[in-house]
Amino acid sequence: MNRIEQVRSLISELEPDMEKFYEKGNKAAGTRARKTLQEIKKVAQEIRLEIQDWKNSGKVDEV
Repeated sequence: MNRIEQVRSLISELEPDMEKFYEKGNKAAGTRARKTLQEIKKVAQEIRLEIQDWKNSGKVDEV
């Protein structure tokens, strides 16, 4: 799974729980949403580091 698909998957996983929490007040959905948001944060940091490594190694010019 490439990084774009990974982020899309996490966001689509997040949406139903966000709706349940904000529209219905479901506390368990809020917990699940926070867990998914933490995973998104982790993946985003990994992507940031990959981009920085590519930039510093000169691989960006090859793409």
